Amino acid sequence: MKLVSYKTEEIEHLGVFVNGHIYNLNSCNKLIPDNMNEFLLGGEPLMERAKQINEEIISGTLKPKEEVFYQILAPVPHPTSCRDGYAFRQHVAAARRNRKVDMIAEFDQYPIFYFTNHNAIEGPGEIECMPDHFEKLDFELEVAVVIGKKGRNIKAAEADDYIAGYTIMNDMSARTLQMEEMLLNLGPAKGKDFSTVIGPWLVTPDELESYKVAAKANHTGNAYKLKMTCRVNGVEVSAGNMADMDWTFAEIIERCAYGVDILPGDVIGSGTVGTGCFLELNGTGLLNDPNYKTQWLQPGDDVEMEITGLGSLTNIITKVDTDFSILGLKKG
Repeated sequence: MKLVSYKTEEIEHLGVFVNGHIYNLNSCNKLIPDNMNEFLLGGEPLMERAKQINEEIISGTLKPKEEVFYQILAPVPHPTSCRDGYAFRQHVAAARRNRKVDMIAEFDQYPIFYFTNHNAIEGPGEIECMPDHFEKLDFELEVAVVIGKKGRNIKAAEADDYIAGYTIMNDMSARTLQMEEMLLNLGPAKGKDFSTVIGPWLVTPDELESYKVAAKANHTGNAYKLKMTCRVNGVEVSAGNMADMDWTFAEIIERCAYGVDILPGDVIGSGTVGTGCFLELNGTGLLNDPNYKTQWLQPGDDVEMEITGLGSLTNIITKVDTDFSILGLKKG
């Protein structure tokens, strides 16, 4: 099932996406709330009702009115929190190699994550960026999960049961701001908190069963063979696979939930897939060729991410018309 949040006449709704059409779930069953947050709080009973409606629409036994004029939002427009992991060893190793530092041994010991701004979650469409963001503006190709039930001190062996669904994530990054602040061994913060894109919908785990593969050796949890690509202005710049995750989402959730509650509506990203950002691609290019022409996102760029089974997430990058610069506020 593909759950979608959308807006009509400035009102947010919850629907299912079936065969290219959106159908409002609340209009099919009044027991289902008309927004994603309340729906996720309802847990398994509401999820089962929604799946039944989805199956009836597919079979033709239920023929509700489809939505016609709408704007697709992030599948969880108002997440309770947003964390981002660091699961792909290929990306970490390449980034460190490009900086001429050794691979860090701790990567293979435990998964890590950082918190980003859950109030800056966006969906398909335009992404407004400030002028300073365009100082090395970057995409990051990722997968994300959304938590479907509350839990604490969850073991990895049970953690997949807490996942309501999967979606594409673009962890937008302003690299000049990011690298500047991380010199102080804190962050990322301003380099990341202006926009995190997820979408176009939330795909429930049952839809991905046919793509399931074994997790990597000595790891626990579900893994999926899903091709991941990113195109900028129609040109493919990144390609990877979700099966390349070294740390599983189950293991990341285990760490997230240690000593704290995870909640329905929490978003957790995978971290960047190998080749999944210009920072890595530029670094590798310059390492192999000092004359390599680096690339960063520019105003007007069309960024399209596609992941097998999860759909396609497209954004147009726009620039805010202002001369306000946080980089210009530096003292000394």
